[in-house]
Amino acid sequence: MINYISTRGGGEPKSFEEVLLAGLAPDGGLYIPESYPLLDLAALKGKPYAEVAEAVMFPFVEGSIPREDFRSIIAETYSEEIFRDPDVVPLKPLSGDVHVLELFHGPTIAFKDVALQLLGRLFDYVLEKRGEHITIVGATSGDTGSAAIEGCRRSRHIDIFILFPDGRVSEVQRRQMTTVKAPNVHNIALEGTFDDCQAMVKAMFADETFRERVNLSAVNSINWARIMAQIVYYVYAALKLGAPEKEVSFVVPTGNFGNVFAGYCARRMGLPVKTLAIATNRNDILTRFFETGLMSAEEVVPTLSPSMDIQVSSNFERYLFEAMDRDPVALKNFMEEFKKSGQSSVLSEDFIQKTRNGFAAFRCGEDETLATMKQVCEDTGYVLDPHSAVGMKAAQALEAQGQGGAVVLLATAHPAKFPDAVERATGQTPALPDHLSDLLTREEALTPMPNDLEQVREMVLGKTNYS
Repeated sequence: MINYISTRGGGEPKSFEEVLLAGLAPDGGLYIPESYPLLDLAALKGKPYAEVAEAVMFPFVEGSIPREDFRSIIAETYSEEIFRDPDVVPLKPLSGDVHVLELFHGPTIAFKDVALQLLGRLFDYVLEKRGEHITIVGATSGDTGSAAIEGCRRSRHIDIFILFPDGRVSEVQRRQMTTVKAPNVHNIALEGTFDDCQAMVKAMFADETFRERVNLSAVNSINWARIMAQIVYYVYAALKLGAPEKEVSFVVPTGNFGNVFAGYCARRMGLPVKTLAIATNRNDILTRFFETGLMSAEEVVPTLSPSMDIQVSSNFERYLFEAMDRDPVALKNFMEEFKKSGQSSVLSEDFIQKTRNGFAAFRCGEDETLATMKQVCEDTGYVLDPHSAVGMKAAQALEAQGQGGAVVLLATAHPAKFPDAVERATGQTPALPDHLSDLLTREEALTPMPNDLEQVREMVLGKTNYS
């Protein structure tokens, strides 16, 4: 059985069930497994997605969920009814060595569904067993919120509050959250940026009295179960492209590093990942770190790829913890310096080289994003959303370096989530899937709020009857 420890070193090791419900560790750290299980990749060749998912994830939940029960949860989650494709995450050749892994066939047409459809069912299973109720407070830069709401909207064990930056998500993203009519769903349009939303969520978790009072939990990628579920599609795609005999490179459009860290975990579990390429937009704190070894926050700039408009990448802490040989003191000092001054540097050139091992980092500006969308559409007929286009620019750069082997671009959202950007680049207006065809006419419900922790905290208390 795998237990979990905090990146900040506090407390005793926890079980999966405890980590699932807690989300963030009490000392402010993120939970990470004490060890990584090794995969029998040869035994998984040719298996359907659900079987790969069970093999990848069961070691992480063993001791908390019996295998038969977990198998049932997996089967219910990754059904064709939920994901509308028999492959769940279809892999499509695009051009040359580049393939596109479509992660947007779930209910909210973004990659977050792959993890959050599972997370909602895991919550329900554990809470039903324990006879408990939780309050989820999450921050979103666009896609996590709707996917979390969709995963939790039917639960009688959960109240969910989602904070999003007012005016900084696309209309489709906003409406996918605000048009859900469920008594346990609450949307907060916060004045500020995604980083402000994320900082407020962390502040609520850091308030031990409030946290215990409302039985607070997390759906953001700070919750280990999110990372665990994302490991699966790396394994599934690599197997389709010849693993374990062949190495595969992955390109990940990212802001919060959670999706990238899942790829790192897959590598630690034995997947032959040649390169993990990080693709950022103008908000390029991660690319700058891998170039210079300095983590330095700048002002968040709104872009065509709003889900990546982030300067504080919360999941990067997990990777730094690993790169620091799991030294919680060094990690804590690094993060406290960053929180205090907005920047933090590594201590040696050797460490910088170590963090770069197996990684590449690229950035893509607004004009390049539009040009890439246009060029790919004209050359192949394939329509990319702007986030995936940021990744495609990196995939092309990686391929041009002549490393050889397959390159998999993680396509993180359906183009219809960002129709204005797609039309601007390609002249086409992508249609929403049938199940969302009336989205733009549905009635919305949201609460605009100032960037004030006390006011938001009081709202949560009032809506959940904990006041």
